[in-house]
Amino acid sequence: MPGPTPHSSRDARPTLEAVAARAGVSRATASRVVNGGAGVRQPLVDQVRKAVEELGYIPNHAARTLVTRRNGAVAVIIDEPEFRIFSDPFFSRQIRGISRELNVHDAQLVLLLVEGSGDFDRVTRYLAGGHVDGVLAFSLHTDDELPAVIRRFRVPTVYGGRPGTPGDASEHAVPYVDCDNRGGAHEAVRHLVSLGRQRIGHIAGPRDQTSALDRIDGYRDVLPDADPSLVVEGDFTVEGGARAMAELLERHPALDAVFASNDLMASGALRVLGEHGRLVPEDVALVGFDDMEQVAEATDPPLTTVRQDVEGMGRLMVRLLMQRLNGEGEQPDSVITPTELVRRASA
Repeated sequence: MPGPTPHSSRDARPTLEAVAARAGVSRATASRVVNGGAGVRQPLVDQVRKAVEELGYIPNHAARTLVTRRNGAVAVIIDEPEFRIFSDPFFSRQIRGISRELNVHDAQLVLLLVEGSGDFDRVTRYLAGGHVDGVLAFSLHTDDELPAVIRRFRVPTVYGGRPGTPGDASEHAVPYVDCDNRGGAHEAVRHLVSLGRQRIGHIAGPRDQTSALDRIDGYRDVLPDADPSLVVEGDFTVEGGARAMAELLERHPALDAVFASNDLMASGALRVLGEHGRLVPEDVALVGFDDMEQVAEATDPPLTTVRQDVEGMGRLMVRLLMQRLNGEGEQPDSVITPTELVRRASA
């Protein structure tokens, strides 16, 4: 007698009918449990899950979508040039937090980058197509078109960072997760003042981002009468920090302290100070913001900086989005997380 063919039942992929038979329930009940539907008593849920595990059954994604009306995917949209996203550890850490929390909720991350109008059109079409259940968007700029698109298609969204500008009504339209940018900057500059520094410059981030504006406000909270020329705008990159530091030294040769709006710009500033023969912290004390260890602990001297829990903020964004998707009460409130000054050798 010939042996079994390659397509015999012994090698067939387990079916939902087989799961239902093993669990002793109807196919409809097994389908509701497997695909995330409601209305099944817990003992039956346990029976079905046990059968799934024993048989090695893999749920059909299309069937799950029909039952739950979910795609099981969340778009992460970052409005920054590609080189920044893959060179700035801030983004990798935030994406790591988002990814880990999405794994908890059995959801996939879809990364969408927006560099120009072509990318924006592509992202708009993707959102309009209903391919994702929700959006996590960060690094927004004040002239961003993305919030208008989100409102148009009514995609459940959580922002990373406060959108808009202070007093803008749109900042309350969508929940967001941000750190206490203003308070952290205040603490950084106050620390420099406590060291006896009197000519304190600030390398600011781009003024079309609320995090940069809030950190400028924190600087001015401590030094309301500071010469406006002590504030020079950078772009959150190493080279941007270097250019800003060179400009500050040209404007104020007697500068004795600098607060940089992120660690990458602080590392660029540190390089330029060395090139100009300025010792840190003896001649110029330096404080950054973010506490990206691969930057702050690798500089010479190690960087005093303001820590924000970037990975934790990514996780919080996902949790707020899941609250919205699961209809758990009213729209969740935005969250502002605390910051902490981490003292190392640069100040």
